[in-house]
Amino acid sequence: MKDVHVAPRPAATLILVRDRREGMEVFMMQRTHKAAFVPGGYVFPGGALDAADSDAYFASCDATINDELASGILGVEAGGLAYLVAAIRECFEESGLLLARDRDGRTVKLAGQPDEAEYAALRKQLSDADMDFAGFCRSRQLVPAFDSLAYFAHWITPVGVPRRFDTRFFLAVAPDFQTPAHDDGETIAHEWIRPADALSRHRAGELDMMFATVKTLELLGRFDNAQDLLKHVRSMQSVPVNRPRVATGTKGRRVLLQGDHAYAEVGKLDPAGTGKASSDILPGVVTRLSERVARIAAPNPGFMTGPGTNSYLVQSGEDFAIIDPGPAIAEHVERLLAQANGRIRWILTTHTHLDHSPAAALIKERTGAQRIGMPAPDQERQDRDYQPDSVIRDGDRIPLGACTLRAIHTPGHASNHVCYLLEEERLLFTGDHIMQGSTVVINPPDGDMRAYLASLAKLKAFDVAYLAPGHGFLMDQPHAVIDRITAHRLTREEKVVASLRDAGQATIAELLPVVYDDVPKERHAMAARSLLAHLNKLKDEGQASVTDERWSLAERNPY
Repeated sequence: MKDVHVAPRPAATLILVRDRREGMEVFMMQRTHKAAFVPGGYVFPGGALDAADSDAYFASCDATINDELASGILGVEAGGLAYLVAAIRECFEESGLLLARDRDGRTVKLAGQPDEAEYAALRKQLSDADMDFAGFCRSRQLVPAFDSLAYFAHWITPVGVPRRFDTRFFLAVAPDFQTPAHDDGETIAHEWIRPADALSRHRAGELDMMFATVKTLELLGRFDNAQDLLKHVRSMQSVPVNRPRVATGTKGRRVLLQGDHAYAEVGKLDPAGTGKASSDILPGVVTRLSERVARIAAPNPGFMTGPGTNSYLVQSGEDFAIIDPGPAIAEHVERLLAQANGRIRWILTTHTHLDHSPAAALIKERTGAQRIGMPAPDQERQDRDYQPDSVIRDGDRIPLGACTLRAIHTPGHASNHVCYLLEEERLLFTGDHIMQGSTVVINPPDGDMRAYLASLAKLKAFDVAYLAPGHGFLMDQPHAVIDRITAHRLTREEKVVASLRDAGQATIAELLPVVYDDVPKERHAMAARSLLAHLNKLKDEGQASVTDERWSLAERNPY
């Protein structure tokens, strides 16, 4: 656990690129095999900040930038200019490439110049700590070329690693008339290489690289030339923070970034960064989410169910409540009963679709547990045999002894859909109202888009730390998740309105390939149901009308 508290050291990295006939190349160096950090690995020049990187000389030598401006770009309170200094300094120390100008604004030229030997000697003094970079610049009356650097990326080493760095990546076009040379100390080799070639050699096991380096090369590889790349980087409105997390999956160690499905859950279950948390959801495998809560996925993975339907066990003393018992699959029922030692007292259902509630009858038969939920609507794909022993209502609190579940009626995906909030842990069981990895299908007539969006907004009134979906991993930042889903639905609705405006009148079959042009055709059957839900919402709001299955925008009354 102590590694959680290892503070990352501020560091800077400089990515140098150049154009050649064969394509854009990036400069990389191989670290010595004796290095404590990434031994033998291929990296971009860079390293930790030195105290001398904050020398007052750097704030005074360039009128176009100061610490306040640099700090604003990097999103730090102060000390931002030191990162730019460190990037240029480390690059010179490790590679001999120097981004600097003389007092007349001329770019420093080193290759084949009379003072090349003198610069090499000064570089050695820097590496040996016989001189700091400010003293070096003063002695030669140099100004670091801060304006040539573009802020590119921000990476923080995962917790659990003994050496951690908070690194800002900068991008620059390599200086002309300079010849790189590794220092035979920290670095033992160097080369210019196309990003695609570096990645190919990495996959072949020839180049050992860190995860952040690989991801950087993948991004660089999207650009054909240095100017287009630099233009893109300078146009970025913000630079996100990459905080990788390490997990273990079926194929071994895996590094996760924010946006990966398991990212939030791994951070919650493994704050020390041991890598023991799983990056997979496997049927029948028990995942302990807290002292009270465990998850077991049913063996029904598929297109609509992801890795399987999640059944959650909430423990209160020796007794258990189960949320969404899942499909009536015998091995799943036996696994749930075994995990609860047969002591299931409450069976709660979020809704009665066939992958969520049918096992309730089997578990009740074995345990006598009370079924709690809402009756099944008289629609297709519903568990019409489901009958709750206690019909839940919006706002009801279900005391489980040591903890309490609060019911929140959330119609939209299904008219009888209920989310349950475990108040003591601020954990919301969302069923199919919020899923991970796929968009919730709103299937009329029981599915209602207008109700769905209202239910999403309703959830923002509750104090929730994590979402526990019916399919997928735990999700954090619930309000951001809800906002993202809402924005996605409203953007789709805008496409519906625009398509109707262009077409004048159209059937669902005619609208579908236009409104869902970003969705694979094999998913269009289900997309058609959500399209109908959007059209019904527009009709209910007086924005659209339908005649003989042809939809059009409603005429506006000018008065």
